[in-house]
Amino acid sequence: MEQTEFLEENVFTDLKNLNKAKNKETVHYFSEADFATVLKRVEHLGISVYSIKTKLKTKIFGTISHEDSKKKATDSRWYNGAYMNLKSRQEGLTYSATYKISAKLLAR
Repeated sequence: MEQTEFLEENVFTDLKNLNKAKNKETVHYFSEADFATVLKRVEHLGISVYSIKTKLKTKIFGTISHEDSKKKATDSRWYNGAYMNLKSRQEGLTYSATYKISAKLLAR
């Protein structure tokens, strides 16, 4: 199973992709509430989150990576903290992230 397929089936299930751009098949943007669900599912599955990108309408608002926090990509404290930080800075953002799924998890 490929990473994109795994995310679709196990993480993004029942969530609305708000990306209207050409790359909407590979980059998913979610509302604040849906992204909170994504982060819970990612944490439960042990998926690495390398960065979180936010948009306000069609413009990039901000990006935070695990390196900014000096934490491992699998450490949920970094991405939950980054999410809370971004969410408190501006209302109405949409959220996206870059993920890495281990080969062991993909093989299930």
